Amino acid sequence: MSLPLDGITVLALEQAVAAPLATRQLGDLGARVIKIERPGTGDFAREFDQTVRGLSSHFVWLNRNKESLVLDLKDPAERPVLEALLDRADVLVQNLAPGAADRLGLGAEAVRANRPGLITCAISGYGSTGPYRDRKAYDLLVQCEAGVVSLTGTPAEPAKAGIPVADIAAGMYAYSGVLTALYERERTGQGCGFEVSMLDALGEWVGFPYFYAGYGGSPPPRNGARHAAISPYGPYRTGDGATVFIGVQNEREWTALCERVLRRPELVRDPRFAGNAARVEHDAELTGLIEQALAGSPAEEVQRRLDEAGIANARMRDMAEFAEHPQLAAAQRWAEVGSPAGPLRTLLPPVRVPGRQPRLDPVPELGEHTTAIRAEFGFGDR
Repeated sequence: MSLPLDGITVLALEQAVAAPLATRQLGDLGARVIKIERPGTGDFAREFDQTVRGLSSHFVWLNRNKESLVLDLKDPAERPVLEALLDRADVLVQNLAPGAADRLGLGAEAVRANRPGLITCAISGYGSTGPYRDRKAYDLLVQCEAGVVSLTGTPAEPAKAGIPVADIAAGMYAYSGVLTALYERERTGQGCGFEVSMLDALGEWVGFPYFYAGYGGSPPPRNGARHAAISPYGPYRTGDGATVFIGVQNEREWTALCERVLRRPELVRDPRFAGNAARVEHDAELTGLIEQALAGSPAEEVQRRLDEAGIANARMRDMAEFAEHPQLAAAQRWAEVGSPAGPLRTLLPPVRVPGRQPRLDPVPELGEHTTAIRAEFGFGDR
């Protein structure tokens, strides 16, 4: 069965997370992704850890559906190989260190000069202009610069997000940017060059706190697992010592929570809680009243009442519990992908199309496809 990007070739000069996330998703859609890796070490994400049967968890996550080609980009004798690859490529994605692509003659203008149909995507920390353009940028550092660390954690201590949100944001915008450029090329016949910075991408994701602080006069407070601008929204202890997370989005749900779950209908008319802004202001008092009302019921009973009342709720799961999530099991969202360490359990791509089988080609060994690709493009082994 054909996939949407069958016939599209993506050349990936990539490392770490942002670009590999973008190109893996292009591969999931059927694109041929040729991943160029440096001799000896390859993508340095291969060495982040060895937790997946000796393989890196980051690398396994981001590099299925790719062919690994070892190529020394600094060796003039290897330049013809790279030029041949570029001549046949539809897309070039790179997130090399600041200035590295230009020094190698791989900037957008240089590689597109005689290739009008080529699409180039450059991912960087801070973009190609401005005082930060030459700064190295890692996920934690961009989280700091974008204000994310100031927003997460507790009142006593800020914290970074537990997943690499700056990298993921940049990778997702790079992915959607490539898809947009391919669609545009179908209509115009012309490729384009575009860039995505991690700061720009994560800056888009902090839109709510930016407007909240800029026009409200103060930043949203750090509330741990609670919401800074909505109440009740967060964790609440139940009678058996467990914690249930509750999210109320409107006044109808607030009334249902008071009457059908807490069984305290008088709270609806309490002026301290009349409207979301008032509830946020008196969140500590409200939390005490909610937990007092739930103290006589175990978590399972509380969740049953919340479900019956139409109130969003959840239990916090760790990674082991997530791996056994009943919803994922019932929806058959797990599959196997090959790797140098053997088959690995993995989630299927999140976009589900009825009747379409997802692509799950193996995670490659370093240089696994070097000989075959060189021969295909008319070059022998080094």
